[in-house]
Amino acid sequence: MAYEIASIPGDGIGPEVVDAARPVFEDVAEQHGFELSLTRYDWGTERHLEEGAMMPDDGLEELEGYDAILLGAVGHPDVPDHVTLNNLLLPIRKGFDQSICKRPAILFDGVESPLEGYDGGDIEFVVYRENTEGEYANMGGQEHPGHDHEVAIQSAVFTRTGTERIVRAAFDAAAEREGHLTSITKSNAQAHSMVFWDQIVEEVSEEYPEVTVERLLVDAASMDFIRRPEEFDVVVASNLFGDILTDIGAIITGSMGLAPSANIDPSRTYPSMFEPVHGSAPDIIGEGVANPIATVLSGAMMADYLGEEAASDDLWDAVTDQLADADAPRTPDLGGSSGTEDVVEDLRSRL
Repeated sequence: MAYEIASIPGDGIGPEVVDAARPVFEDVAEQHGFELSLTRYDWGTERHLEEGAMMPDDGLEELEGYDAILLGAVGHPDVPDHVTLNNLLLPIRKGFDQSICKRPAILFDGVESPLEGYDGGDIEFVVYRENTEGEYANMGGQEHPGHDHEVAIQSAVFTRTGTERIVRAAFDAAAEREGHLTSITKSNAQAHSMVFWDQIVEEVSEEYPEVTVERLLVDAASMDFIRRPEEFDVVVASNLFGDILTDIGAIITGSMGLAPSANIDPSRTYPSMFEPVHGSAPDIIGEGVANPIATVLSGAMMADYLGEEAASDDLWDAVTDQLADADAPRTPDLGGSSGTEDVVEDLRSRL
């Protein structure tokens, strides 16, 4: 079997971690008897600065024929984030209907959490984030710029299709895991969109009697991610709330450099996209110390999506073994002094 992957290294440390992880993916593909062909697209902020666009006008048409997309990072200190985000990452997510964002949070053996009293395996949950509408819908505008009565309006959009789709995916995951689902809203203050969300959770829950449903307001959930993270299993949240909570989930499990994610089109009409959560990290560009593990684990999620479950398991196992090994190389974000390439070579040896 041969898979065609569009590789968009992007900005900052994105090219470093994507280029470093590539031989890991090639190794595991060879071991499991399939081909993984990565085609590189140098789209991102450098292109924007040179040509005025993050990607070409027909960028989505170019990507549409691939089996999956591997993204490095988006963001540049010289360009506002709303420019970079709304001209590369979000158009791909929305254009390809990647409505499900799946982000696991795992405290691995050998990794120290900033939360006292937690050891490897104590924290393991996954967040299902609605990914194409909600608070990140590009609905609104600005009027009367420069005047005292200048106004900006940003409207959140919640459709039954979009909300039910992410809620059902989360229930499916909870039924396969520990049978516990936490739904995050702010329905005490947002009496239309979030009450609508609650109603759909209630409707869908009737189809999953084996799943226990917990409902939390997002402020309480933010506190509980800190004070009782071990009690979460599957979490489902809107675009904004899921975005914020998954960063908390990444940091309480040791490092943003360990956090992978998947942007999935559940219909498989379009390619899904896989990316590390850590961002472009402009403070360490070119130093060779970026942690490649989040990219490797994003590749593991991609392999699973492609149906190569054994290869995915091997990637997860290699990372798990490495992090549990006190003598293994570690990048500075994990308290070590090793470089990106050192970590990659060690992972390859474990494969």
